[in-house]
Amino acid sequence: MDARLVTVAHGTRKGGGNEIARLLTDAAGEELGLEAVCSYVELCEPLFEDVVAASATPTLVVPLLLSTGFHLRQDLPRMARAAGGSLVLGRPFGPHRLVAAAQLERLREAGARPEERQVGRLVLVAAGSSDPLATRDLTRAAELLGEAWSEAAGAAGATSPVEVEVATLTALGRRPAEVVRPGDVVSPYLLSPGFFADRAARECREAGAALVADVIGPHPRLVELVARRARALARIEQPA
Repeated sequence: MDARLVTVAHGTRKGGGNEIARLLTDAAGEELGLEAVCSYVELCEPLFEDVVAASATPTLVVPLLLSTGFHLRQDLPRMARAAGGSLVLGRPFGPHRLVAAAQLERLREAGARPEERQVGRLVLVAAGSSDPLATRDLTRAAELLGEAWSEAAGAAGATSPVEVEVATLTALGRRPAEVVRPGDVVSPYLLSPGFFADRAARECREAGAALVADVIGPHPRLVELVARRARALARIEQPA
């Protein structure tokens, strides 16, 4: 594949959060055998617009964004057009079954046990967006998480579907205080630690959540997803 991989994450002022995107990018680049560069929309360097302007090499851009929103529909296409050259911009990272699988593993690590059916509800908590398409994506992400949980429970003989609610921290949607009930299990629909992850954990615990999983982070399933997205952009495999 005569190209390079460029990922683009939102960016955060919390250094550890930016490192998650770098780890994912490096691992995916190694799997693909490609030069791989991690970039950010804002708040951290290198910025996406600088990275795509700096090279004439054919570029496969995989956004590390979990849903559609202003950045994906406005900012990134504008920056890609300004860069010119041979650049293909991919679709958002999620919702996807591989993301849901990674969320399920984070829930297990936090102590959740689908096979024991010890919870009544799951709550997916996202940063939020003013874009209605993001709301659509969050609904689908919740469905996929519920399916992943139900499959794990079903493998142990517990076949009742689990209810999955959605809460957002900003913009459209209901806040954790309106959604989370005592005993709920919470899955942050967030890639990296930072402001939103801290706020999600705090508000959900204040509302009585039984446990709050960690952010999704540099999970092997996400590395696989980045590689799939890049291969699809290069048209050497079927779209992910």
